Amino acid sequence: MANYTGPKVKLSRRVGVPIADLPKHTTKRQLNAPGVHGFRGRRLRDYGIRLNEKQKLRYHYNVMERQFRHYMAEAGRLKGNTGESLLRLLEQRLDNVIRRLGWARSIWAARQLVSHGHVLVNGRKTDIASYSVQPGDTIKLKEKIHKVVRENMESMAGHDVPAWLSFDPSTLTAKVLEAPTSDQIPFDVNVNLIIEFYR
Repeated sequence: MANYTGPKVKLSRRVGVPIADLPKHTTKRQLNAPGVHGFRGRRLRDYGIRLNEKQKLRYHYNVMERQFRHYMAEAGRLKGNTGESLLRLLEQRLDNVIRRLGWARSIWAARQLVSHGHVLVNGRKTDIASYSVQPGDTIKLKEKIHKVVRENMESMAGHDVPAWLSFDPSTLTAKVLEAPTSDQIPFDVNVNLIIEFYR
């Protein structure tokens, strides 16, 4: 699947919110719109507002447009609220779970950790970043990457692991306890606007 490899801070500036919990994304100066003068006084119309919400979610989970449309279609087929289903599908991606556990500092680093074959799900090497974890799954790391991951965890001291995951720091093993709910997702986005965008 394709992957965005361009400048990352530009994405945060484009949508006006930090899409990663890294200092260079969260500094106020960096959230000005891109360009020499930015978009001063720019007013978004209804379409632009919905597009911006959709882009926020796409950038936060590092998903390309075509794949995002697949997630939207899948969320529409599932029972229950489409918006909550969409967030749950995105949150259960393996690269996102690695980020939520604090094993990688960003979604891009988490994707690299997965695609380089350092992650085991239920004892099997899984190198697909979009792999969807399910309740009961056990996630481990290969021994050779433990040192790097521990350094990442030290640099992110105070990072909170969400309640739907359990984590043993001594063995770097995690377990998926349940499917995440929308209130457990630490990224503020209006999903209703995203659903309206695709209608």
